Amino acid sequence: MPTNRVLQKLRQGRPVLVPTVWTVPHWKIVEMMGIVGYDGVWVEMEHAAFTYEQLAQMALAARATGMDVIVRIARGGYNDVIRPLEAGATGLLLPHCTGAEDAREFVRMARFQPLGWRGVGGSVDSRYGTIPFPDYVEWANREILLAVMIERREAVEEVEGIAATEGLDLLFIGPYDLSQSYGLLGQVEHPVIGEAVERVAQACAQHGKHWGLSCSSFEQAQQVFARGARFFNPTSEMDALMTGFRSVQQQYGRLGK
Repeated sequence: MPTNRVLQKLRQGRPVLVPTVWTVPHWKIVEMMGIVGYDGVWVEMEHAAFTYEQLAQMALAARATGMDVIVRIARGGYNDVIRPLEAGATGLLLPHCTGAEDAREFVRMARFQPLGWRGVGGSVDSRYGTIPFPDYVEWANREILLAVMIERREAVEEVEGIAATEGLDLLFIGPYDLSQSYGLLGQVEHPVIGEAVERVAQACAQHGKHWGLSCSSFEQAQQVFARGARFFNPTSEMDALMTGFRSVQQQYGRLGK
């Protein structure tokens, strides 16, 4: 079974770059990301109406290029947790974590015993049942990345408990939703948000967890890297395509003028 590249680099203290597929759920987009050299792809299923068949195709393209697949799941129930894993995801990201108990229940649904009660199934993730079951369980508990989004005030208030959750690997901060929860919508540079980020960083350092932040620039990424952040979501296929199309249009739009 493969080693989780994202987890391996996080455990080594190295930065991880995971762009998002947000609007164009096609395996060729994922293949391009892998050829460029990204560590993984963030498949967006909280905001996007992607199907599990589309997810499975993107996961196959990721495996073919040596990338991991981190799925930001929809907040729903157990099936929203288990189905991406059996479609080939190697990591899950829970949006809008509400607190320590929410994080623990997420782990219980996504891990096998002794940490959880994940249903015994297996498909793509067990190589279609060809992996001996004890090996499959041991691999899944060790190599599947579990992360929660810190984007609510109540999560910050319980962040020490969240970071102490056994079986959880990563806390990722969403500053825009976090600013909204503090009544400061869009004010991501406000000192209150800075204090919240620092509290998350300290909790992760105390409990040996990795963390990341949705950054607006490379300069900001450098700053939070110096503070211990290692997981970065630098762009999406939507942003990359629009930037490329806009740049070429602006250049060629000067013809005849």
